[in-house]
Amino acid sequence: MFKQNVMILISALAAIIVGTFAQDYSEFLNEYVKPFGMIFLNLLLWMVVPFIFVSIILGVSSLKDIKTVQSIGLKSIAYFFATTVIAVFIAIGLASACKGFFSPLQGNYPMDAVNHTASFTFMDAIVNLFPSNFIALFYKGNMIQIIVAAIFIGIGIIKVGKQCERIVKACREFNLLFSAILKMILKASPIAVFFLLCPIIAENGAAILGSLGIVILVAYIGYVVHALVIYSASLWIFSDVSPWKFYKYMIPAMVFAFSSTSSVGTIPINMQCTKKLGVDNKISSFVLTMGATVNMDGTAIFQSVATVFLACCYGIELSYPQLFILMFTIIITSIGTAGIPSGGVLMLSVILTSVGLPIEGVAIIIGIDRIFDMGRSTVNILGDAACAVIINSQENKKNIKEDEEIDPKKPEYMLTPDDVLKKQKANKLTPEDIIRKQKENKAKNAPQNNNDEDDSLAIE
Repeated sequence: MFKQNVMILISALAAIIVGTFAQDYSEFLNEYVKPFGMIFLNLLLWMVVPFIFVSIILGVSSLKDIKTVQSIGLKSIAYFFATTVIAVFIAIGLASACKGFFSPLQGNYPMDAVNHTASFTFMDAIVNLFPSNFIALFYKGNMIQIIVAAIFIGIGIIKVGKQCERIVKACREFNLLFSAILKMILKASPIAVFFLLCPIIAENGAAILGSLGIVILVAYIGYVVHALVIYSASLWIFSDVSPWKFYKYMIPAMVFAFSSTSSVGTIPINMQCTKKLGVDNKISSFVLTMGATVNMDGTAIFQSVATVFLACCYGIELSYPQLFILMFTIIITSIGTAGIPSGGVLMLSVILTSVGLPIEGVAIIIGIDRIFDMGRSTVNILGDAACAVIINSQENKKNIKEDEEIDPKKPEYMLTPDDVLKKQKANKLTPEDIIRKQKENKAKNAPQNNNDEDDSLAIE
């Protein structure tokens, strides 16, 4: 993966250099070079639709496992969803405030889909979230309806239960197949980047490079604001760990995520960091593992900023219905999507089609995706860790409250099995420890009782 990222960066630099010196030949490049890049994008769209479909079905249907850890699972999902929504609002707000600095592209681009979606009213946008024809979903490529259909199928699988195990197994096998095909397609990314980016640079010159620098800056401002403000506020309100202590102990995981750009690969280090913050291993193993695929705040920020940027590049003013669809699509696609190489670019192509933007815009972003990825991976793992710390604090408070219900003056022989379990949870004692303490207490009280009897006899 690292080698491929380096090749993509080299290819992007080569495209910038060639495109800068070939501005007089922009028509030739658009006519004979760009089509090879479009082949790559067509293959990407061909496979990303079924891949997203089965991935979301698997993601939703797997939520039945939360029944075994109801309290932790539901709280985790609520936290992940809330922070993702906030991340999208922050990113769109920042990008919209800075869109005056983004330079529009020159040239003619297919705007039919854009003009169609722009005419929607807000209620039309809501109605069009829901599909009316199962077959039409796939040949029309309506990504937002495909996502909604996958969610309903996933919920249906949960309702039916074990009888749908073969369907789930088939989805897993298809997911593996589609992942393998996508990996083959993505191996051509370095070549595709050159074919797609070179004509854009030749047609627009160096002005587009200044816009790319600004969009990177806006994305990183979003990363920092979300991490320092939202995560710190949630830790301050819902946990007993201070934000300063949290970030101090999270430095190793942050450094590894930033350099490796892998949320999943950072899980072992993330678990070590949260353990130092006092998080129980059972909670951290569950929350961090689920968060690596469900919690994608950094990815949501990147996708929001990139989409607003590309809309400005094509000279398109996103309407309120389009912004609504954009938010919904980003929130859903950032939850439960399998982590594969260049996954951010795949999701970006889905989001662009959902709001009617030309998919060619991916070419502008893919060359610098590694820079975005370092920041978004860091934010992703911080969100997972913050959630684990908060859940751990909430569970500890819940246990303490349960223990307070036990009368401390209640004799040991009157304790019920539930009382014993509560004390065991609070003091982290095994049943053997409790029995040993009971024996020690009896041994201490025995001599005292004998002396009391002797004294009473002497007085008589």
